[in-house]
Order: sequence, then C-alpha cells, then structure tokens
Amino acid sequence: MSQREKADRPGRLHAEHRMAGGIRVVTLRGEIDHDVQDVLSEALLAEGGAVPPRTVADLSGVTFMDSSGINVFVAAHQQASSADGWVRIAGAQRSVLRVLELVGVDTLIPCHATTEQALTA
Repeated sequence: MSQREKADRPGRLHAEHRMAGGIRVVTLRGEIDHDVQDVLSEALLAEGGAVPPRTVADLSGVTFMDSSGINVFVAAHQQASSADGWVRIAGAQRSVLRVLELVGVDTLIPCHATTEQALTA
C-alpha cells in the first residue's frame, strides 16, 4: 500500500500537538495499527531530545488500537522516564482502554478520563 493510499484510508491516524503549561499534549484521532505505527512514533517519541519529557496523549478520538500502539506507548514511557518525565493517557474509549488494561499498560502509564485530569494529576 502506498503512502497516498494509507493517507486516504478512513480511520487514518492524525496527530496534533499543543503545549499546556510546559506539558506536551498530543491529540490522536483515528485507528492505531501497524500501518500507522510510524505516525504514532513520530508523535510520541523524541528524536534528539527536543520534546518536553512530560506528555499527555489524548486518545478520545482513537477508535481502535492493536499491539503496535502498545509498543510505541511503552517506548515513549521508557524515553520519558529516562528524562525524569512521564507519559499519561487521557480519554481512551472503552475498547482502547480494555486493550491497555489487558496487557497491563495502565499499570505502567496512568490513564485518566480527561485531558484536564491528566494535566493536573
């Protein structure tokens, strides 16, 4: 599948970034699977340490996530922890939260109902 075909697929993952009091908020929309793992990695992982070590990932717009997403979140957690930072997940829909719980990511990365709660936790 070409990059153009991937971009035109319904459910294609989109990531937006903003800063909130020194914390990077990454808002994700779409589906997280192997085809978009690179988009998720670019959104969450710092290259060259340019990204603030505290990140909230807003998953309220994510409708599906497989193990590809789990791997990126664990890598982001490890990278943030090594920089004395953290990653928090906010707003995960029930189906996505269930995947996080099944593999135990919710014990590694705190999951909050809203972005506001994740920012102030």
